[in-house]
Amino acid sequence: MAQTRRKRQTKHRGNAAGMVESRGRTGRKPTAAEKSGKPSDPASKKQDRLDKANRPPTWRGAFIKAMFATVVLLLFAIVFLKQSNQAIGLFPVVLAMYTLISYFTDKWMYDRRQRKKSRAGGGGKTAPR
Repeated sequence: MAQTRRKRQTKHRGNAAGMVESRGRTGRKPTAAEKSGKPSDPASKKQDRLDKANRPPTWRGAFIKAMFATVVLLLFAIVFLKQSNQAIGLFPVVLAMYTLISYFTDKWMYDRRQRKKSRAGGGGKTAPR
């Protein structure tokens, strides 16, 4: 006769408040890599912000910022101004100008940050003339 033994299953019983508590992990212990799956400590969040600040600016990022600002300006113009047709007509021009301004502002900030970082990490050396 074939064996019909199955692993015994435990029941989930509720506590006094009626909440069912799960048993927790019963398998193998997680490795260090599995334990640190997501960064939740403030130091890693700060490091993520620093990494993002050290990335060079892109035209795509500048365009997205400009699109957001232009849409807000367009909605403001449609709601508060009487001539909304002119505001809609100026949308591409304003978008192009905001994109340029956003990109070059980001580039200026990035270059400034890089110069400051190189001065701080340069060990007091002066730049060659």
